[in-house]
Amino acid sequence: METNTTAPQIPESQVVPSRFVIVGVIVLLAVAMLSVVLVLWLAVTYPEQIEAMRDVFVIALALESCVFGIVLMLMLVMLIRLVNTVEFEIRPVIEQTNQTIGTVQGTTRFVSKNVVEPVVRTTSIIAGVRQGLKSLFGDPKKNLPD
Repeated sequence: METNTTAPQIPESQVVPSRFVIVGVIVLLAVAMLSVVLVLWLAVTYPEQIEAMRDVFVIALALESCVFGIVLMLMLVMLIRLVNTVEFEIRPVIEQTNQTIGTVQGTTRFVSKNVVEPVVRTTSIIAGVRQGLKSLFGDPKKNLPD
């Protein structure tokens, strides 16, 4: 049995031309450099306003940290509830399902051994006797007078 070790081929329509990637990287670097130059020019030209904006951004980051902390605590509580649900609600259901499957398998074996096998054996014996009688005496339907 041979295994294929070649990489999957990407259709030509899904490949981005390299010139677009290069142009995108150049544009991104230009925008980043312009942003740095603009911030430095604003810091020299309007230092009081930049300090005020800095303070606003520090406050916004502090509020964001508080929100992330609350969200993390909520996620931890939800994770604990999920583990408890799996442990105390789903596991017993799975165990009962396994017990039920075992009971069904036992019942199936019992019915197969004590009902189906004797019926099949009896039916085959009757069919054999009928075929033997038909071979010895012919077809009873054809033996009737007209």
